[in-house]
Order: sequence, then C-alpha cells, then structure tokens
Amino acid sequence: MEQISGHTLSRPSGQAQTVKLTALIVEDDAVQRLHTATLLQERGLEPVECESAEAALATMLLHGREVCLVYADMHLSGLMDGIDLTRELTMRWPHLTVVLSSGNPGTRLVHMPPGVIFMPKPWKSIDLLAAADQAKSAAAVAARSGPAGR
Repeated sequence: MEQISGHTLSRPSGQAQTVKLTALIVEDDAVQRLHTATLLQERGLEPVECESAEAALATMLLHGREVCLVYADMHLSGLMDGIDLTRELTMRWPHLTVVLSSGNPGTRLVHMPPGVIFMPKPWKSIDLLAAADQAKSAAAVAARSGPAGR
C-alpha cells in the first residue's frame, strides 16, 4: 500500500511504500523563494528550489516523477521566462499542477498554457495552499491510475 497525501494506494509488489511529494519552486527572488518553500513545506510538500527555468527543467528531467506542483515566477533570470517554462512543463508532464505568478504580467499572460493557475503578486498564502492541496489530490489520483497516470 502507498500513502500519498493521506491516501492509501495499492502497489503491484504488495509492499508498503511512503512517497514524499515534491514542490518545485522557480523564483529568482531569494526572499520570495524561501517564503514559498516554507509555506509548501508546512503543507507537507518537500520543496526544491531553482532560480531559473533552465535549472527547473533539468531538475524535472531527473526527478519529475516525484514533483506534483511547480510554482514559477513569470520573470526569471536566464533565457526562458515563466511562460516558456509552463509551456514545457504542461507538454512534458501533463499531470502537474503548475502555478505561475507575477506582479507585472504584461502582455505575456495571453501566452499562458491552458490549465496553468495564475496568482498575481502579492498573492495570499491561502491561494498557494489551495494549489498545494489540489496538487496533492491530483497526485493521489494519478498514483491510483498507475504508471500511465503519472
């Protein structure tokens, strides 16, 4: 049986296994990144922090199966911005809950992929926590569906 967000799931091997769900935080502002990581950790997610979209994609290629939530700022250092990142994430990992945030989205927001949650800055903690709960629920459903669901 597998525990994900309080859900017990059957495993083909019949062995008990605990899965730690991960939240990937992509934010180039260190204070905002720490605040976001702290909130998500308090909600039971293991935070992994990146400063750029490129670092986030590298992390996802290595650990994507463990990640259930990606929080990304729209304006990032590097060649890719948050919109570019969300496009890659939703294409490669459609099971993910993806949150995009910005205090000044400008005209790029119209290019945001469907299904991505937009949170304008400054956002309320309760909104981020609701997204975390949604991600944990989606991960539990995907785990019940088996490997094809993730």
